[in-house]
Amino acid sequence: MAVRAFRLFKVLLLALVFAPLATSAADDIERAGDHLQILLPATALGMTVWNKDWEGSRQFMHSMAANLLVTHGLKRAVNKLKPNGEQAQSFPSGHTSVAFQGAAFVHRRYGLRKAVPAYVAAAFVGYSRVRSDHHYPEDVVAGAALGILSSFYFSSPYNGVSISTGYSEDGLTLSLTADF
Repeated sequence: MAVRAFRLFKVLLLALVFAPLATSAADDIERAGDHLQILLPATALGMTVWNKDWEGSRQFMHSMAANLLVTHGLKRAVNKLKPNGEQAQSFPSGHTSVAFQGAAFVHRRYGLRKAVPAYVAAAFVGYSRVRSDHHYPEDVVAGAALGILSSFYFSSPYNGVSISTGYSEDGLTLSLTADF
């Protein structure tokens, strides 16, 4: 059942991403980005509910709150003008930070394999923000970094096992951690 729901999610995600590209209208691309920036975190939170992963729901909420707080704090502090000249607060991209927060949460909590479609959709959100002249590329990169960092900081793997790598003077390290 969960595999079927995940396949359906991938099909819907691909349809949302590629349908606007067929018309190649800038407004459709911007609109698709707007929808995906909501769909991605909603899907991530929905996965926690689907799995009855209440700890994951809590971690998602902490990650989202921290991401929004830092993103909007930076927007006010930097007050950078958008490329289209409409308003300030271009840096960092809020749409992109929210989209990547959702994708990175799925990655961290449920694994990279389930997160690949979400990362593709999040990258499309960033592309849509630059293409529609709402952000500069560096705004999008900063937003993506904030979203990823918040998810990886506030969440842990669902199965209780994590593998990490590192580098020291002695060479590469591989660490395996398991919760019982």
